[in-house]
Amino acid sequence: MLTECRACPRLAGFLDEVRARHPGYHARPVAPFGDAAPRLLIVGLAPGLHGANRTGRPFTGDYAGILLYQTLHEFGWASRPHSESPDDGLELPGCRITNAVKCLPPANKPEPAEIRRCNGHLRTELDGLTSATAILALGRVAHQAVLLAQGGKPAQFPFAHGAVHALPDGRRLYDSFHCSRYNTQTRRLTADMFRAVFARIRSDLE
Repeated sequence: MLTECRACPRLAGFLDEVRARHPGYHARPVAPFGDAAPRLLIVGLAPGLHGANRTGRPFTGDYAGILLYQTLHEFGWASRPHSESPDDGLELPGCRITNAVKCLPPANKPEPAEIRRCNGHLRTELDGLTSATAILALGRVAHQAVLLAQGGKPAQFPFAHGAVHALPDGRRLYDSFHCSRYNTQTRRLTADMFRAVFARIRSDLE
């Protein structure tokens, strides 16, 4: 069972420490959230300490989720513009959210071996999608994790905000800068830039 996985010793030990400091936190691997048969799969980096790691749902309860869920709601992929807790009634029609690494990493930086070890979970998720499902990678790590799961070579599919890649299996991979606090506050990623990526995905799917 995913939420009981302890395959990465460093991450498992770190989660034990976090659970001891914050007994009410989820502090386990975070499962994907959303439609079981999505037209759009969003891949993030990893759970945030006081967000998904606390609530047990991707991008829920932290800053990074604010812009993401507002944008999903605007484009019809979320039933409401805010994601507060697992029991808030939020639904993601046609959309599913997951992470490249399912456990909270120290300093929000998973090690390459941990990304590779966790990639089997992402590969299973991708194998369960239809060929028409669009994939959105939030950041370079998520982009490379998708390529690793699909057997694609990073040199052939370079990450760039707004880039669109035709994967070997026929699906499209869309790239965006991650909607983190750092990226939005420095304006490396603006709301308009983020909306443009979703507008392109919506247009292509239609």
